[in-house]
Amino acid sequence: MTVGGTLVSSASGAAGRRVLVVEDDRKTAETVRLYLEHAGFAVSLVADGGKGLAAARAEGFDLVVLDIMLPGLDGLQVCRALRSQPDTAVIMLTARTTDGDRILGLDLGADDYFTKPFSPRELVALVKAVLRRGRQGQPAGGRRIEAGGVVIDEVTREVHVRGEPVTLTPSELAILHTLMRHPGRVFTREELVEVALTDDYGGTGRTIDTHVTNLRRKIEVDRRHPALITTVFGVGYRFPGCT
Repeated sequence: MTVGGTLVSSASGAAGRRVLVVEDDRKTAETVRLYLEHAGFAVSLVADGGKGLAAARAEGFDLVVLDIMLPGLDGLQVCRALRSQPDTAVIMLTARTTDGDRILGLDLGADDYFTKPFSPRELVALVKAVLRRGRQGQPAGGRRIEAGGVVIDEVTREVHVRGEPVTLTPSELAILHTLMRHPGRVFTREELVEVALTDDYGGTGRTIDTHVTNLRRKIEVDRRHPALITTVFGVGYRFPGCT
C-alpha cells in the first residue's frame, strides 16, 4: 500500500484491525511493525507527519502509533487534527518523558502515551488495550443512554450533548459510558482504569484525571463547576444522572 509516496510497508493480519505507525526512525518503525504483525494486525508505516495525517484520513485505520518528533507536521499537530476522527485511536510514541509532555499529549486527544526506549511486547499489549476501550464504548443491545442532556447511541457510538454532536476519543467514550450506565455510583480512579481502560496495560489515576478534564471541557455547561461528572473527593468520580 502507498499513500503520498512515503508508505513503506503493509501487511494483512488475522485480527483484521489496521494500525498505522508514523515514525521516522526506520529501525524503530520496522521493530514495531514486526511485533504488531506477529500479533495479527495489518500494519502500515509512514515516516512523515503530513503524509501520516493524509494516510490516517484516507485509509480509515483503527489506531495510529504516532511519534512526536517528525519531519513535516510534528506528532502533536497530527494528533490534534486526528480528533475529528473519533473512531481512530492514537498512541503517542516518543522519547519525551516528563509528566508535562504526557499530559499535553492526552489533552490533545491521545488515548495513551508510550515512551522510548520501550518494550515492543508492552507496546503490543497497549495497542490491544486501547482498541478494546473503543469496543467497550459500544456495548451490545442497540440502546440509547440518556441523562443530564447527554445521549450516547450504543450502535453508532455518537454522543450528543444538549442536542449538539460532540466528538469523544475512544477512552473518553469508555469512561463516560461506564459512569452513565451506573448513575450515582462512585467509581474510584483505579476502578475506571480497570473497567473503562482495561487492565492489560496499566493506566494511572492521573491518566483518568486528564481524560475526565477533557470530558468536562466537552460536556459540561461550566467545567469549573461540573454538574455531570462530579468529583467525590478522596474517592473518585460519578455521574449523578440528573435530568
